[in-house]
Amino acid sequence: MSRMLLEVKDLFAGYAATEVLHGLSMKIEEGSITTLLGANGAGKTTTLRALCKMIKVRGQILFDGQAIEGKATEDIVRLGVAHVPDGRGTFGSLSTEENLQLGSYTRKDKHEVALDQEKMYSYFPRLKERRNQQAGTLSGGEQQMLAIARALMLRPRLLLLDEPSFGLAPLIVREIFDIMQTINQNDKVTILLVEQNAAMALDLAKYAYLLETGKLVLSGLSEDLKQDQAVRRSYLGH
Repeated sequence: MSRMLLEVKDLFAGYAATEVLHGLSMKIEEGSITTLLGANGAGKTTTLRALCKMIKVRGQILFDGQAIEGKATEDIVRLGVAHVPDGRGTFGSLSTEENLQLGSYTRKDKHEVALDQEKMYSYFPRLKERRNQQAGTLSGGEQQMLAIARALMLRPRLLLLDEPSFGLAPLIVREIFDIMQTINQNDKVTILLVEQNAAMALDLAKYAYLLETGKLVLSGLSEDLKQDQAVRRSYLGH
């Protein structure tokens, strides 16, 4: 029987007086890749922020059976939830290596941290080539790789990825998606992916949710959503 790592029940969230999510409910299976699709403004980024408690929420968020909606963001991180925001958010004045070291700030196992750093360099060889380079001088694709690698240095159980393909060349996007699939398979990291490129997201993910104006309107296996006429017309362009 499938084990659920994350369960969201009747979640409301927003900014100041503006409510963006209206009773969202979803489940994320442990070890899976799940994608959250929707047009701009549908509430995808807000969902990821709500799961990290970066904004105020109402409703229930269970992580590995434990209620986390009342916890602070840093405590949720310590439980094993890592968030790669849109815009990447690397520390531009620090080197690539210093960014990776920051990613492991909650960990005490220094030997294992060093091993994980080398593992990140094996996943992202370009980062190793630029380990002493200022992060702010890296290309967009390299900064995205660094943001993902830094999040993985936490050894998360759940990785929240927000628009990893944004602004990147198709070849770089394919490389990043291939690496994410490898990380999911090798390290058993559960991934919740928000992505505008619906075709690539559905190819990568096992499960998919479709969000419209803060409400879930469709969910199921990615293979099934690929065949849905409304999804094909609105998000896949055929």
